[in-house]
Amino acid sequence: MRYNISDKEELTMPKDTKQHNQQFKEEAVRYVKEHPDITLEQCAKNLGIGLSTLSRWRKQYADNGGTVPTRGSGNYSSDEAKEIARLKRKLRDAEDALDVLKKAISILGKD
Repeated sequence: MRYNISDKEELTMPKDTKQHNQQFKEEAVRYVKEHPDITLEQCAKNLGIGLSTLSRWRKQYADNGGTVPTRGSGNYSSDEAKEIARLKRKLRDAEDALDVLKKAISILGKD
């Protein structure tokens, strides 16, 4: 995604965003707990993550009984949630196909 600042400058979104799995997140929180002599900021730096990210994981860890929930491709809270997501995608694809067909009919019908 690009945002135009002016005719000469462009601001681009960073493409090096990392996604960490649940195991890494939980181990990061345990690392903080095992090293009380190190500041949270230093722990984050040692782990190569942002301070706000580590703080958020700590809160999630405390709120969810020792686990840090992850979201993303294939990570659903239940089989029902996975099925709902699949059906929503299927419906969206069908609606898109229907829109294309309607446009094609209107174009061909003008002749």
